[in-house]
Amino acid sequence: MANENEANDTNATETPLSKKALKKLAKGEEKAMKKKSRQAEAELKQEGEDDYSKDCYGKMVMIQSREKLPRTLVSVQLLNEDRGEETAWVRGRLHTSRAKGKQCFFVIRQRQYTIQCLLSVSERISKQMIKFVASITKESIIDVEGFIRASPQIIESCSQKNVEMHVTKVFVVSAAEPRLPLQIEDASRPENENDPEGLNIHVNQDTRLDNRVIDLRTAANQAIYTLQGGVCSLFRDYLTSKGFKEIHTPKIISAASEGGANVFEVKYCDGLAYLAQSPQFYKQMAIAADFDKVFTIGSVFRAENSNTHRHLCEFVGLDLEMAFSYHYHEVVDVIGDMFVQMFKGLRDKFSDEINMIHKQYPAEPFKFLQPSLRLDYSQGLMLLREAGVEIGDEDDLSTPDEKLLGKIIKAKYDTDFYILDKFPLKVRPFYTMPDPENPKLSNSYDMFMRGEEIISGSQRIHDSEFLTQRASELGIDLEKIKSYIDAFRYGAPPHAGGGIGLERVTMLYLGLNNIRKTSMFPRDPKRLTP
Repeated sequence: MANENEANDTNATETPLSKKALKKLAKGEEKAMKKKSRQAEAELKQEGEDDYSKDCYGKMVMIQSREKLPRTLVSVQLLNEDRGEETAWVRGRLHTSRAKGKQCFFVIRQRQYTIQCLLSVSERISKQMIKFVASITKESIIDVEGFIRASPQIIESCSQKNVEMHVTKVFVVSAAEPRLPLQIEDASRPENENDPEGLNIHVNQDTRLDNRVIDLRTAANQAIYTLQGGVCSLFRDYLTSKGFKEIHTPKIISAASEGGANVFEVKYCDGLAYLAQSPQFYKQMAIAADFDKVFTIGSVFRAENSNTHRHLCEFVGLDLEMAFSYHYHEVVDVIGDMFVQMFKGLRDKFSDEINMIHKQYPAEPFKFLQPSLRLDYSQGLMLLREAGVEIGDEDDLSTPDEKLLGKIIKAKYDTDFYILDKFPLKVRPFYTMPDPENPKLSNSYDMFMRGEEIISGSQRIHDSEFLTQRASELGIDLEKIKSYIDAFRYGAPPHAGGGIGLERVTMLYLGLNNIRKTSMFPRDPKRLTP
């Protein structure tokens, strides 16, 4: 059977309309579509007596769990040539459809998987059935029965390229409204500034996020969040295999965990509290309680007015803490190896998802070394100075400095992942252990992907007196962190750890340009919905 694909629409150049005119136009279009639908239903009703397919299509009664049908729904992903002439039931969304004479071609989409379907007038399929299927609105959820047959041509527009479904029954499970706020085809177009197809159709970020439920249906988004789940699984599996215990820490706390004013204040019973900037204090308390190795996955809150490509007010933190024997590099080695194993796992287990994402968002494959490249902070500064950057020994890296250093290291060492060790003490939190040889440095480290920081960590001060001294020197209100300091008064092992941003890791591994692409429902200074 010949392959049939729906042609892409192109935008006509028009004079911009006012909001009032656009609203009126939209209302008129919706009214016309409803009228057309009513006319189609009336025609079908009138012809119903002669419709020999009337039991093979229609709108299902709302599913309220009245009964269990003896019917097994097959995943579109599993439909292939091995099924021969087998009949299958499939549930999915109507992605596209096109009626042509006595035939109707349509595509069913199930997450990121699609299959082409064909309906033809025959002694089993009536013309009324063709009309009904042609009138189903895009994005409606439908149940379809049909024979799975090999396609005579490669079907480039579908994920199932070698088979098509010859339909015998179609039932609407949940109908979509006629007018969609955005088209899935438009939201799925590759990001290509050259626009080789000349379509000039782009769905901007705010439109996507305002209508996130529909935007998330694109194949790329389905793949992004499948891979992101993989990041969590690989993080958890690696640490569990190394003897770490998973813990869950409070998100409502009495004092700012990272210091400073970037905290969300909340009313708490008769007093005030804060949303946790990290699980830092509680990870360390668990170490003092002899848990030795712990990790947690949970929400982190930062009240930063940062409207950048990589900052959010709420993100998912992947945090770990570990007691060590004699040197904090024992922990750095574990974290470095953890990332290598995560990168390997993503590459090997999610290759289909990565390819699908890169079709819409082209990017270079992520590169890494084993073991991971590790440089002292001073070596990083030297590379920047050789590139003409003026930076002091105790200055922190700015975002442009980070990106430039990432490019230099990629060119020099051919890796997108590296570790910087021994940061200046003055740019680290009060609980960071100073370097024993140079009081201006610290036992701290950052790790980077594609020139952007994805984990900041250090050896923590585990002595209560020294911790009190450092907090006082930095003007921390000791009363607010009393329970934290008290946790170290009864003996605590030396320990180190760090915190990772899940959305940032996903963004940088895939080479995406904005963290909002990897946050399902992002929260930033300008967005609190949906």
